[in-house]
Order: sequence, then structure tokens, then C-alpha cells
Amino acid sequence: MDELPRKNRAEFQQAEKLPVILLLENIRSMHNVGSVFRTADAFLTEAIYLCGYSPCPPHRDIHKTALGATETVEWKYFERSLNAVKELKTAGYRIVGVEQVAESTALHQFKLVNGEKMALVFGNEVEGVSEEVLACCDACIEIPQSGMKHSLNVSVAAGLVLWELFRSIV
Repeated sequence: MDELPRKNRAEFQQAEKLPVILLLENIRSMHNVGSVFRTADAFLTEAIYLCGYSPCPPHRDIHKTALGATETVEWKYFERSLNAVKELKTAGYRIVGVEQVAESTALHQFKLVNGEKMALVFGNEVEGVSEEVLACCDACIEIPQSGMKHSLNVSVAAGLVLWELFRSIV
């Protein structure tokens, strides 16, 4: 069976990106960060902003799940999430928290508008998106769930949200 055609690093850098930046706020797990890098690469996401105590590349445990995506996906570190949010707002990004709150929209009802730049905020594995960042969000989306647990691993949630946005514009 033939292998799928893949972009090389130069082709990846030149490719038109999904106008989405992923903001990871206080993610504890290096494996989660690495997995989000790999997913961001798969969907040609513009960048990842790592905030707070989220681990940053280079690190063996991030690389283990990123499988080289830290070399292709642009990323930036911010000590404070609010500084990242302010930078994104100034640059014209719509800030969207991925969090279960009273005003959240179900993921399947949420669309990326053509030409819109969006930053998706994913919070800590236990605490979620901080209240101070939620207060700055233009909208919130949630992944509907029917089981006893009402949360997903942050890297799984990032994959689901990116896929839904990606398929809505492809």
C-alpha cells in the first residue's frame, strides 16, 4: 500500500494555515502538550501559545508524543495567560474558551467564519480555564457529553474541536 503524501518542513511552513491559535493555560502534562502539538500539525493550526506552568519544548516527554511537531508548529510562551489574551485581541483574534459554562455553545453548532481569526483557550486538566481568562472570552464552546463524566482529556478535547472547525471550512 502506498504511503500518504506528506509535506516536508518547508512545504508545511509555506502552507496556508487554519487561522486558529491554541492557548494552553496551565497544562500539567507534558504528554498532553506534545499531543496538542501533534494535532495542531495535523490540522495546520497557526500556532500554540503555552501559558503559566504549561511545559515548553524542548523536552523528551513532549517530544515523545509530539513526534517532531514542535519543530513545525509555531509556539510562544507567556508567563501570564492574560498577556497572551491581550496580544491576541489586539491582533484581531476572537477569543473562545473551550469550557462548560452557562453561556457555552455546543461544538456542533459553532462554526469558524471564513476569514475570522480565532484563539481557542484550553485550561488546566483539573481546574479548566481560569475565571480571569473566561471573563475575557468572546464566546465559549463545549463538547456535548452524555456519560457520567463531564470532561475529556485536554488533548482529546483539542483534537475534537480542531476537527470540527477544520471540517466546517474544508
